[in-house]
Amino acid sequence: MDAIIKPANSDDAPAIADVYLSSRRLFIESYAPMMHNELDVRKWVARQLIPTANVWVAELDGSVVGFMATMSDRAFDWIEHLYLIPSAVGGGIGSQFVNLAKTESCRPIRLYTFQANQRSRQFYERHGFRPIKFSAGQSNEEQCPDVLYEWSDEAAN
Repeated sequence: MDAIIKPANSDDAPAIADVYLSSRRLFIESYAPMMHNELDVRKWVARQLIPTANVWVAELDGSVVGFMATMSDRAFDWIEHLYLIPSAVGGGIGSQFVNLAKTESCRPIRLYTFQANQRSRQFYERHGFRPIKFSAGQSNEEQCPDVLYEWSDEAAN
């Protein structure tokens, strides 16, 4: 399914929060519990995420079905968040987001995912990301083991 990918704006905040919450509840909460309640997540999306990150939404039939947030530091571009509503998983929208990130970047792209998130790990590895560091999760809020992935144009060729 080809979604329309476009930059997010403040009007998208409720739908982005819905995507985040539904995806986390179904796919992640069993090994990485939510650290914030729903109201705090909604405030974070509206007040922090959208204003400070490059956030893109995927729309199908006028409804937001996914989002990706990217950021940059001095050396890398980062995929900070990539979430889809559960019914959209496996339809190619995640691939559209990753391809967009690769197209927009001229530097290596990094991201973290939880070690237990096998579906996510397989997805990123299919897209050429390689694990470069495993940790016990001391740097993430959930304190769950994670893995740092990196993709670079040079490594892909």
